[in-house]
This record gives sequence, C-alpha cells and structure tokens, in this order.
Amino acid sequence: MHNIISFEFASAGEIRMALAERLKAVRLAQNMQQSELAAAAGVARGTLQNLESRAQCSLDSFVRIAMALGVAADLEAVFARRPTSIAEMEKAAKPIRRRASSRGVR
Repeated sequence: MHNIISFEFASAGEIRMALAERLKAVRLAQNMQQSELAAAAGVARGTLQNLESRAQCSLDSFVRIAMALGVAADLEAVFARRPTSIAEMEKAAKPIRRRASSRGVR
C-alpha cells in the first residue's frame, strides 16, 4: 500500500492508486472475492481487476463498486463545501451557481 501523507501533494496516479487500494482493502475485509463484488456491482470482473491492479476504471464503475461495498456514503465528503469562517458560512448559504459567467465582451 502506498504511504501517501496527503492527496494535496500526490500525483493523479498516486491518488487513483490509493483509492483503488482502499476499495480493495474494504473488499478483502468483507471477505469478498472479485467475482462476487463484480456481480454485486454490475461490472465485469475485468473492470474490477483493472481498478485493483492499475487503478483504472470509469467513474460509473467506481461508484457502483463503492455502492456494492457499502461505502458510497463516504463519497459525500468529496468536494463538499467546508466553510471555515462566518463569512464563508454566509456565502455557502447563498444559492449555488449553476452556470459560469460569460467571458464575452459586453
């Protein structure tokens, strides 16, 4: 297992590998074989093998596997808005932007 101290300083490949290793650790802790998890997630066994060995799969497959392992709720924290001041809390209470502002000349 990779010893990444923080994702902040890791490469994309290191982050992918760490997440793949975490999912594999959960699978093994639940004493599931790859074929069982793949069937429960609705993905091919090869997809799961690619995830665990090369940290490569689609986002859809990743989420399906996390759901089948019962850890999908852990994904809620990904990119969650975490206000650290009262001003940021007030800003967070405002409606979320749905589109970027136009960059054209007005």
